Amino acid sequence: MPRETLLSFGHGYSARALARRLLARGWRVVGTTRSEEKAQEIRRTGAEAVVWPGVELDGLLDEATHLLISAGPDAAGDPVLNAAGKAIRARASDFAWAGYLSTTGVYGDRAGGWVEEGSDCQPSTRRGRWRLEAEQAWQRLQAEAALPLHIFRLAGIYGPGRGPFAKVRAGTARRIIKPGQVFSRIHVEDIASVLEASIARPRPGATYNVCDDEAAPPEDVIAHAARLLGLPLPEAVDFDAAEMTPMARSFYAESKRVSNRLIREELGVALAYPTYREGLAALLAQERAGFHA
Repeated sequence: MPRETLLSFGHGYSARALARRLLARGWRVVGTTRSEEKAQEIRRTGAEAVVWPGVELDGLLDEATHLLISAGPDAAGDPVLNAAGKAIRARASDFAWAGYLSTTGVYGDRAGGWVEEGSDCQPSTRRGRWRLEAEQAWQRLQAEAALPLHIFRLAGIYGPGRGPFAKVRAGTARRIIKPGQVFSRIHVEDIASVLEASIARPRPGATYNVCDDEAAPPEDVIAHAARLLGLPLPEAVDFDAAEMTPMARSFYAESKRVSNRLIREELGVALAYPTYREGLAALLAQERAGFHA
């Protein structure tokens, strides 16, 4: 039997969390990135790295048993399909599993209402539309070439190095108040748990929401971080009056609660961090212990 090999396109934050687990089990992991500096960072984690586009991937695709795609799309479409779609198509049925990391942004705004995997996708942002178009492009490849595709719609990602504590400590955090606004979130290690469970129990064609149990107002998360640090609550600022970048403001364009029932019932995933409270407490403990992602 060939050694299980994950070829990870756009080997970033979430992919590295999965890679740590697979490497510990003896897998081979190869990540693509766009710069030699990032490639060196990947190699320090124990994975292999290639700067791509820039090298031919035919040999690696021949050796790969599993694919993970987390490179983000843009107006030109999905960068992996654009550059390697023909090569992947030629080998599609040879892979045991393929995962595409998407976003819950494909659902659009639901005014705080619930969505599940079967809900209509109505993205209201440019990034959400690009993601939905990329999902559909990968689904066409699955239908035409028997790629064992699984789509994972990720909520807002946090984890080591991506928590609110630095801004709270620096005094730059604000509690942005927009009545009725809620976000779903997911700790990066719980993303890795979901991907690992899907690899163990593949169901080609599946789509999974990946989020924790409690959608919450963003100001509540900032306030809880301040309490954990024993610091004063950051200033409350009305959303309409807040100075924000266009990208930051766009995150507030959508409010919804995302169901994670399927990952629990089908994949048997028990979240390590079912709400932001457990997640933030763990992050603070890791920070104080000197842990780095």
